[in-house]
Order: sequence, then structure tokens, then C-alpha cells
Amino acid sequence: MMEINACLHTAILVSDLAAAEQFYGQVLGLTKVDRVLKFPGAWYQLGDYQIHLILNTNYQNLLNLPQKWGRDRHLAFAVQDLAAAKQTLIDHNCPVQISASGRSALFTHDPDGNVIELAQIS
Repeated sequence: MMEINACLHTAILVSDLAAAEQFYGQVLGLTKVDRVLKFPGAWYQLGDYQIHLILNTNYQNLLNLPQKWGRDRHLAFAVQDLAAAKQTLIDHNCPVQISASGRSALFTHDPDGNVIELAQIS
């Protein structure tokens, strides 16, 4: 039997690396780390986990259910203060959709439409 013991990274395709780096680095505040690969991209560290942005200039992300972003593929991050996270997104003109589940969570997306969930965990 296979035994998986950690999640290492998630790769996210982006069509505009500079815009994606601004979103993940400046808006979300993730820490960029060095990478040795030669193809265009950027890596961000979050604890023991990494987000790998990979440039694909032909990438087009279409939401399957635009009215409920949480029912589409997405990354989820825990935040200390959901109200502060929401205000940061608004201050950066990022779209915000409050979770319809009643949980303390909201959804946004990066410039390419990749959905991000931010949830306040008590």
C-alpha cells in the first residue's frame, strides 16, 4: 500500500507572471523563494508547503460555476482575521465572494481566475 505523508506543492498556471507575482507576493503576502528551474515561473513558501506559479502565456482559466467560486477548483488558506483579509483584497481591487455556506470564509481569484479560499479558523 502507498503511504503519502506530506503535501509538497501545488502548481498554478498563469498567463502573466508579473501580475501573478504581484497578487501572490503583495496581495496575499506569500514569501517568494529561489528556484533553480529554467522555465519561467515563481515559487512561494508557506510553512513546509510551496505554491509554484508556472508561466503558460496561452493559459485560459474558465470557472465552471461563476456564481459559486467555492464549488470550483481552488486553493484554501487559513487566515487569522477574515475581515482584515477581505479589506486587503478590496484595497487591491480584487474580487471577493463571501462563502454561501455560512462559514467564516471568502473567495477571491488571481489575475488568471485561479480561485483562492481564505478561511478564518478558530
